[in-house]
Amino acid sequence: MTVLRSLLFVPGNQPRMLERASGLKPDAFIPDMEDSVPIDEKANAREITASHLAALAAGGTPVIPRVNSLDTGLLDDDLAAVVGKNVFGVSVGKIETPEDIAAISAKLAALERKAGIGVGSVSLVPWIETAVAIVHLYEICIASPRIVGVAFGAEDFTNDMGIERTESEAETYFARNSIAVAARAADVLALDTPYFSFRDPDGLRENAKTAKQYGFKGKFAIHPAQIDVINETFSPSDADIEYARRVVEAFKEAESRGRGSTSLDGKVVDVPVVKRAEAVLELAESMTPDG
Repeated sequence: MTVLRSLLFVPGNQPRMLERASGLKPDAFIPDMEDSVPIDEKANAREITASHLAALAAGGTPVIPRVNSLDTGLLDDDLAAVVGKNVFGVSVGKIETPEDIAAISAKLAALERKAGIGVGSVSLVPWIETAVAIVHLYEICIASPRIVGVAFGAEDFTNDMGIERTESEAETYFARNSIAVAARAADVLALDTPYFSFRDPDGLRENAKTAKQYGFKGKFAIHPAQIDVINETFSPSDADIEYARRVVEAFKEAESRGRGSTSLDGKVVDVPVVKRAEAVLELAESMTPDG
């Protein structure tokens, strides 16, 4: 089970930040060569990011560089710089159609062969950031077995829609719900947009709780201080785990008596409730010991 609760952005043109990041414990590092890098720094970011991949990967944390989108003319060079044994996958912005995924997957396959790694070994996290992408969501999610998750970019989405992004985020509800549903239908992870008020842990916690309620399984972080809050929010608590165990045990006992449902603490326990409890236990078992 792939667990990506916290995905930490690190500007790809900032060597000191990349060096410090290797001591942190998010569920994934996202060296960023896209939005956090000015256009005249793109080549520099590519070189710096490539030189730090081994150090970032050394601790076992997945490294998923975010590369520039298909329409920029920068993607081929970005991919050539990062594809290899030190990356778990790549994250590509502004994906709009399944044909975009097919084109990127073909590029990855050629680079995998060149690098001497298995074709298909580099995973893919496409960013959903436009109205066109929302229309093609499920087709994008199932376009390649490389896809482990899809990411929502609220800033670019609201810009594409020509609407203001507000504190309530009501304008993103439809997009977020759509992404979570499509990702679940395709059995990939839904990953939520960053929360930019990095000095507001309470706001981050509420924002992440809302995303979790939609069905998102993780969230991007723009600052190391956000990692613990995100990990905590997208992890089952000790109480959640204990209750899930009791649910499974109660149902097993009921089944042994030929019953298809039972009750626990005054609540009905039937098959959907048991499946939810089993999912909690699976997630708990998949998390790193210090997660």
